[in-house]
Amino acid sequence: MNKIPVILDCDTGVDDAVAIMLLNKLPQFDLIALTSVAGNVQVEKTTRNTLAVLELIGADIPVYKGAAIPLVRDQVIATYVHGEDGLAGINLPSTRMPVPGIAAWDAIHQEAVNHNGSLEIIAIGPLTNLALAFMKYTDLAGLIKRIVIMGGSTTYGNVTPAAEFNIFADPEAADIVFSSGVPVHMCGLDVTMQAYLLPSEVDQIGALDNPPARFFHAAVQNVQAFSIQHGLKGMCFHDPVAVLYAADPSIFTVHPVGIRVETLGLLTKGKTVTDLYSDAKWEKNGFIVTDLDREAFRQQVFDLMSQY
Repeated sequence: MNKIPVILDCDTGVDDAVAIMLLNKLPQFDLIALTSVAGNVQVEKTTRNTLAVLELIGADIPVYKGAAIPLVRDQVIATYVHGEDGLAGINLPSTRMPVPGIAAWDAIHQEAVNHNGSLEIIAIGPLTNLALAFMKYTDLAGLIKRIVIMGGSTTYGNVTPAAEFNIFADPEAADIVFSSGVPVHMCGLDVTMQAYLLPSEVDQIGALDNPPARFFHAAVQNVQAFSIQHGLKGMCFHDPVAVLYAADPSIFTVHPVGIRVETLGLLTKGKTVTDLYSDAKWEKNGFIVTDLDREAFRQQVFDLMSQY
């Protein structure tokens, strides 16, 4: 099998950590690098968390530190969900360092050139690194095959009534990415809110009793409790959706759409505006994932975690 070269751009908190562990076991991909960005917590913490998760799973993959702040906005973070350190207070040891002297956006361009149009990006945090790369390198759009993101929604938000967190954290960056010319596949709240695991299913993964599975089980407990407090059946695994969709879209429902991001609205800042449900249609610049087979999703997560 010819593996697809992929970079994971992440703001490593709890569900990002799960996404990294799953991606590492997907046979379709050659994970050539990870790039960190501020989002769930500050970039120093997301970088350390990324390195620590890779160390836990024994994956020697380079990590490039990325943007510490949004393009023009004040920073927002999500410590109220992921904890002050981003990993629910679990102190994973980390002895590794990010690649020195190369920023994430430069690494993205460098690898895109090296792979001559076959590189794919999975972005599961704010899109600042990608926006900076597109702004700096005018040839980049022709060198990336596709971008799969976790972010946005066709309907409601979570950080505001209109906006999902990753897009709200840097809406200008997101709009640059959607307007880049590279096909963007958006795994937003429409689908990720369906990608929950029940507490009993989380316990089944913990019972696999390998170190990554034990970390998985421990790390999600606070977010799981937060989710159930807010009326959900269990924790929604938002970021793993983007990873599993990128590997195998067969368990998902996807639609070609036009997508832009509202950057000026007083009440709708960060809203992903799409033509999916509109009579007025735009040029199609992306795809929106709206549904999934939850049981198949659960089984894929379990199967991949059982490989450790």
